[in-house]
Amino acid sequence: MTTTTTNIEGRLQFPDQSPLNVTTQVSLNNGEYLTYSRIDGSFIFYDIPPGVHQLDVHSMTYHFGQIKILLVEDSMDVPKCLEYSYPGATKQPVKYPLVMTTYATYDYFEPKRGFSLFGILKNPMVLMMLVSVGLMLGMPKLMEGLDPEEKEEMRRQMKAQSNPTEMLSQMFSGGGVAGGTSALDDGKTRKERRRAKKD
Repeated sequence: MTTTTTNIEGRLQFPDQSPLNVTTQVSLNNGEYLTYSRIDGSFIFYDIPPGVHQLDVHSMTYHFGQIKILLVEDSMDVPKCLEYSYPGATKQPVKYPLVMTTYATYDYFEPKRGFSLFGILKNPMVLMMLVSVGLMLGMPKLMEGLDPEEKEEMRRQMKAQSNPTEMLSQMFSGGGVAGGTSALDDGKTRKERRRAKKD
């Protein structure tokens, strides 16, 4: 018993109304049948048996839809064709012989970005550097408004912070400072001195 077969014909339609090249590969059933488009974009598969067949175009530049072709043994010359523009898309009936048009162009590389000052300011390292420079420039202005005693106290604190051992010893000793007095007592002494100056 011989199986009835038929040919499946179609044509690739590119945006410029001409084929991209003569080596665009077209396949049926994930590579079960393979062919290549001609110089005019047409292609043909020979001796295809009845059943449901999946047609794919393997272009490296353009995206084509996927075609499902139903070949019924009683009407092999008029196959029913459904197109899916992308996987999961709604099916759309298409006429036979097939005319397949492109839906999109593949972009493999991201365009090179130009210089942007705002993009540089988004960098965390640049932000930290700007904050540090701002503190360095603004610290002398802040120091100008302080009393000599407050300046001396700030110097002692900065010196203690630069020496971790001394800073930890002050923390565990209840905040003691040089001279054997606590920070609270030293604060009270400064207040009393200010009152004495006012009087």
